[in-house]
Amino acid sequence: MKRLLPLLLALVLVITAIVPAYATGDGNFDGGGGSMGDGTKTNYWNPGMDGVRVSVIHADSQAVTGTVFDLTNKVPSTGLAHFGKVSKLSYNTGKSIAPKAGNYTYINPSQSLPKIISTSSSKASIAAIRSYFTDEQVIRAIAGYVGIDFDLLISGDYRIVVEPLAYLCYNGQQFAMTATEAALYDQIVNGDLRKKLGTLTHKNLPLAIFLEEADLGYAAWSGSRTEKASNGDIISSLGIGIVRFNEVTTPPDPGEYDYEYRVNTEVITSVEVRGGQSDPDNPVSVRFNIQGRTYTVSNVYYPDGDSQLAWVRWRTPTEPCVITISVSVYGGGSAQGTITCNIVDLDGNDPPNPLADDRNNGFRPASVPQKEQVTSASWGIWSPWWQENWEWVENWQKCWHTDRWTDADGKTHRDRWYHWVDNGWWEDHGWWEFDYNGYSASLTASMRITPDEKSPTATASTLKSGYGVQEKVTAKVTTNQSAAVTAAQNAVTYFPEFGYENYWRLLEADISGRSTTFQFKANPYSTYNRRTHFTPIWYPDASYTPYTWLLDCWTPAGMLSMNLTDSVTIRGNLWEEWHIAPAKQR
Repeated sequence: MKRLLPLLLALVLVITAIVPAYATGDGNFDGGGGSMGDGTKTNYWNPGMDGVRVSVIHADSQAVTGTVFDLTNKVPSTGLAHFGKVSKLSYNTGKSIAPKAGNYTYINPSQSLPKIISTSSSKASIAAIRSYFTDEQVIRAIAGYVGIDFDLLISGDYRIVVEPLAYLCYNGQQFAMTATEAALYDQIVNGDLRKKLGTLTHKNLPLAIFLEEADLGYAAWSGSRTEKASNGDIISSLGIGIVRFNEVTTPPDPGEYDYEYRVNTEVITSVEVRGGQSDPDNPVSVRFNIQGRTYTVSNVYYPDGDSQLAWVRWRTPTEPCVITISVSVYGGGSAQGTITCNIVDLDGNDPPNPLADDRNNGFRPASVPQKEQVTSASWGIWSPWWQENWEWVENWQKCWHTDRWTDADGKTHRDRWYHWVDNGWWEDHGWWEFDYNGYSASLTASMRITPDEKSPTATASTLKSGYGVQEKVTAKVTTNQSAAVTAAQNAVTYFPEFGYENYWRLLEADISGRSTTFQFKANPYSTYNRRTHFTPIWYPDASYTPYTWLLDCWTPAGMLSMNLTDSVTIRGNLWEEWHIAPAKQR
């Protein structure tokens, strides 16, 4: 039944170095798995055909650093289908899988990898995996492959991310894929990969490595260690181990809010529904109760073993508060029952009025901050359809006959006999199949800072300190499911004279469809009521760079946001525009 897309991916690498080995780093690894099913001629996996994908991540920005590579003890074909070298963190920030064939590269380490994926007869050792990836010589080799200084790698600012990798045959084609890629690809082929190779792709591969403590925004896995996982769980939580250095990551406080929203903002709140199968014969519905109002999402369908996002679009209150949303699921599925939302107001923290005698002799420029940035997101909806399977239902019955005949003596005889007749009927013994319809959204934006027109000697990009600047931010959201996406609704600008802290300006938004234009609100300290921000008169001759965080573009998969900056040049100050002259004699 299910429609198949052609290609997948492969990943394989290796680490070298034959020197005395010492342990370094803290391995955040746990694992599980279970029995494996039987393969077929065109769909199979051979035990031992595994490896790992390795990437180095900056702990604060969560950006991928240097080269991503694959390690394996095997010699896979370079003609494998694969998706390139993409870290799980890149997929989780919106990168889509991109199948390609050939030119597959990998590294065979001189220090052989331990077994990564368990089988029915041979279990992988999570202790051996942890020990391997905290070995100093292995980490030195990783630093070399990535292209980062070893001392910088272990400074505490970086993490090593390790993802289990399998080499398998799917529909007669050899592939290489991480657990995350397997789940993403299964969505594309409408569950066919899980159907044919699920004990590998949805159980022993993703459960080969997962976190025992939260880190890099990923929670410690608390689900089953022996059963197949859903695509959603694999993408969000499984198939990842992390090596960290020096510092200990504190797990999230259980009392933290599930969502933080801004006041008077249109938002989307979603839950993941799972459990059994939901189809038109056994439908699931979800009800959200928000401040006394009930929102019902009907016909939430998904195949057995998978899940479906259900979401509601609503507007937050106009005043700050904490809201508890209750979620009820009807029809057999289950989801998070309570969602706690913190509603905050970003307005009212404008900078004070700058004065002519302000001084800041100890000023040192601060680094421009980087808040959370997610510029694309993807989600999907399962659509059930009926796979007919007509079968004949037998209903054998006797069909009696009577024969009469007269013999030569004129005697009449009667014979009773029968034959069997199948008075059956056709019945449709079909089943529900599912297509996965994928959707996405992407956010683009630009920021422009210009001198205020009231600055008499300013040029297009230069002004004297003490005069004002104006700002314009334009944002656009592109999506193939408009009803499930909001425009960008808020933008907050921070300024270098305050070290990008303490004070900010909430910009005024003009929303048209999925496009938004932002600018400063009218400044009450401006003589002409201009939409301006006054630079301090003491600001040194240098680049002046306001920073804007664009946010509140909501999708079922979360919020899209962007970091934006632009600069003008400060040269001189407004006192240079004034001079004292003697009064003219009359």
